[in-house]
Amino acid sequence: MTFDEIIKNQSLKTTPCEFSFPQNWCQGRTAFGGLSAAIMLQNMKHQLADERRLLSMSINFVGPLFADQAFVLETQILRSGKNATQMLCTIKQDTQVCLIAQACFAKERASKVNVPVTHRHNLQPANSARVLPYQEHVMPAFFQHVDLNLQIGDMPFSGSSNSSLGGWMRFKETPLDPLNELHLLALADAWPPTLLQMANGPSPASSMSWYIEFVQDINLDSDAWFGLDAQTHHAANGYGLEDAKIYAPDGHLLAISRQTVAIFDM
Repeated sequence: MTFDEIIKNQSLKTTPCEFSFPQNWCQGRTAFGGLSAAIMLQNMKHQLADERRLLSMSINFVGPLFADQAFVLETQILRSGKNATQMLCTIKQDTQVCLIAQACFAKERASKVNVPVTHRHNLQPANSARVLPYQEHVMPAFFQHVDLNLQIGDMPFSGSSNSSLGGWMRFKETPLDPLNELHLLALADAWPPTLLQMANGPSPASSMSWYIEFVQDINLDSDAWFGLDAQTHHAANGYGLEDAKIYAPDGHLLAISRQTVAIFDM
C-alpha cells in the first residue's frame, strides 16, 4: 500500500474515525513517525471549513502505535477565527494515547512587512542512482517506500564524528498528484536522526517531539525531490536536539523542523 493510498482513505474525512496501517510502514515496533503525523494532518485538514494553509504542526510521540491494529483519531477545533484555525488531534489505541498533534492553519493577509528567505542549501543535484538500498531486517520496514540520496554525513552506527546530515528524498512509488505538505511531512521524518551516525554500533533511537513550520504552500511535480539539511545542536545524556531545513529542488526553503530525539546506545 502506497503513502497516497493510505492518506486518501475516505475514513479520514470524519472525526472521530477508526483507522489502521500495514506492517510494512513500521519503524521498529511502531508506526513510521512521518506516516502517523501525515495521517493526523490529513484528518485535521478535512475539518477545515475553508481554504487555509498549514503554518505549523507540533507532534508528541507518546507511545508506540502498532500495525494491523485499529486505532482512533479524533480532531478537536480549539478555535477558528477570521484568519486562523487551531486544531488538536489525538491518536489512541486500546484506550492508550499514542500521539498528540497541534496544528495552526491560516489565510494569507495583506501586510507591508516582507522579509525574503535567504537560506540556500549546498547540496548537489539529486542522484537517483545513489540512493540508500533497502535491506530487509536491517533497515526499518517503511524504508522500502522511500528513496534517500545521502550527500552530507555518514551512515548510521558508523562511529562518525560528523553530526550533520543532508541529501534528497522522495517516494519510490511516484504519487499520482502533485506533492504537497503531506508528502513533505512524511518524508522529512524518513531520515535517521543526525546523531545516530555517531553511534559505534546498532542503537535504538526514537523521536520524542517534533515541531515543523511551513514557509509557503507546497505544490511540486509528483516526481520531485525534497532536499534536507540537518544539524545536531546538542546531544548528551541520551537525548539530542536537531534542526533541519527542507528545500524545493530549485533551492527555495519550504519548511523548518526541530526534533528532540532519544538514543539508547551502549
